[in-house]
Amino acid sequence: MDREDAVSLVKEHVKGVFLFKHMIATEAIMRALAKNLSEDVDEWGMCGLLHDIDFEKTKDDCVRHGVAAQEILSDEGVSEEILRAILSHNYMNPDAPMRVSKMDHALVAADAMTGLIIACAMVKGKKLDNVSDNTVRKAFKKKGFAAGSKREMIMECEEAGIGYDKFVEISVAAMKDIAEELGL
Repeated sequence: MDREDAVSLVKEHVKGVFLFKHMIATEAIMRALAKNLSEDVDEWGMCGLLHDIDFEKTKDDCVRHGVAAQEILSDEGVSEEILRAILSHNYMNPDAPMRVSKMDHALVAADAMTGLIIACAMVKGKKLDNVSDNTVRKAFKKKGFAAGSKREMIMECEEAGIGYDKFVEISVAAMKDIAEELGL
């Protein structure tokens, strides 16, 4: 599946604009992380783009999040590594496989980081250009700020092989690169 086909599939299953933007933000971070780690940029980007394809269908049954994605994606030519990362990123599913690969951990970290960076942009004039790495680092330390962006999930960047400070730098730059698409 190429990116164009993936975007079409996502739009078929995701109607919410905010969710779609979150998915492309996660894709951008995953692509940047893959480049930094000398991993397959397209594969990692695809993982980020598709990771919440079932979210709207499973929001009332959070344990099924990731499981339903498997059902949607299993006949679409998506790699086993992507399917595994998507399934393992749901920390609310007690039956989800343990995260073991760099991609597994990177997806969890990128998924959580998008919310923190977007929240920073919202208080900085709704512009990603106004968000610095330091802005994100300071916001990370404020427990009540962007509470849905779980700090322990963001810290899984280290298990993916990227130190926290470098992860912030990569993530902010990746999202700034697609600021226009995000409307920020």
